[in-house]
This record gives sequence, structure tokens and C-alpha cells, in this order.
Amino acid sequence: MAVFVALGAFLMTLAGGWVAQRVTDRRHLVLGLAGGLMLGVVGLDLLPEAIEAAGEPVFGVPAALLLFVGGFLVAHLVERLLSARQVAHGAAGHQGDRVPQVGLTAAAAMVGHSLMDGIALGAAFQVSGSMGVAVALAVISHDFADGFNTYTLTSLYGNAHRKALLMLFAAAVAPVVGAATTLLFTLPEELLGGYLGFFGGALLYLAAAEILPEAHHTHPARSTLLCTIGGVGFIWLVVGIAE
Repeated sequence: MAVFVALGAFLMTLAGGWVAQRVTDRRHLVLGLAGGLMLGVVGLDLLPEAIEAAGEPVFGVPAALLLFVGGFLVAHLVERLLSARQVAHGAAGHQGDRVPQVGLTAAAAMVGHSLMDGIALGAAFQVSGSMGVAVALAVISHDFADGFNTYTLTSLYGNAHRKALLMLFAAAVAPVVGAATTLLFTLPEELLGGYLGFFGGALLYLAAAEILPEAHHTHPARSTLLCTIGGVGFIWLVVGIAE
């Protein structure tokens, strides 16, 4: 049952990527929406789940929040290192600090997140049918945002259209693979919580330091801000329905 439901997530991820491709003439709106979706996913979905699942606090701080900060710092460090390497080789070119490897790394993290979505879906159905349905609703709904963000992140950093489509397809397949693997093993709750915290930190860095500044750089329009707010509101709606 979980694998069958994951096929819905597969289609929704592709739909999100398709929408991101079709509105390239409104790039600032796409980026504003993507930033809002990412912010909403981190603050309203990933962090609450991570804090609940990641186990005991470490020196008074929830383990998920420590990993969240770690994810943010690692994302910052990786981008700086890749940017420095690109400049050192004289390949910065017209893209400035936009390093294609950063986009691919971010998209790969989205693929990993989608894989964990599938694992969470399969685990929920192992507990009960009602829990499985609730998780399925959340996964299928926000996988639209995952597809949208995966394509946007890959293309934003100057990667070829073919690579963006490849990462989009990987993100779409990942929930199906994740759901199928739950037939073979069970993921410890603490490990899942830690991963969600770390991934949330990296995702927030990309949204706050890269996506949103780029969205408002050349088009500081009210419509861009409204798209960002709308992205957060969409994730809030998805989380509320799932509950």
C-alpha cells in the first residue's frame, strides 16, 4: 500500500518541477515562491518532527536543533569552499559566486529528503492504516514543493537543463524507493529526527542566504514578497490538513 501511495508523490514531484520550468519568464516570482516553500517546510514541517523524534537534549539543547545549526553551517562552509575553488580556477565567469556544484549538492539533499519521505510513509503504514493515510497526505502534498525546489535549485546555480531534469526525476523516484525499502528494515526514530534537523538547517541556509536575496535583487516587487508569503502559507495549509 505504501509503495502505491508513493506513486502519487512521484507524480506530484514531477508536477512541481514542470511548474518551475513553465514560469521562467517570471523568475523572481519563482524564486520568491521557492524561498517561501523552503522556509515553510523547515519551520512548520521538518523542525517540529525532528525535535519530537531526535531523542534526549545535549547540554540542555534538543539534539535536533544542534544538528539544525550544524546543517546551516555545513551548507555555508560547502558553498564558500566551492566558490573559492571556482574562483581559484578562473571559472567564476559571468555567474560570479553561482557555483553549479552547490546547486547539485542542494538538489541531492532534496533527493535525500524525498527518500526519507518515502521511508516515513512506509513506516507509518506499518504502525496503522490511519497514520499511513495522514502521512501520505502530507508527503504527496508537499512533494509538489520538493519538485519545484529541486528544479529551481539546480537551474539557479547555472546547471544545464538536462541536469535539472535528471535531479527532478531522482527526487520523484526517491519516495517510491524509500517506501519500498521499509519492507526490508525499520529506521530508528532518533536517526530520522537527526537527519531532519540537519537537512532543515541546510535548507534554511539556501532559502535565506541564496534564494530570497536573488529573488529580490533585480525585482524587489510586492508580488515577489506575496509569493514568498504564499509559499509559507501553502506549507502551513498542508501541515494543518495532515494533522
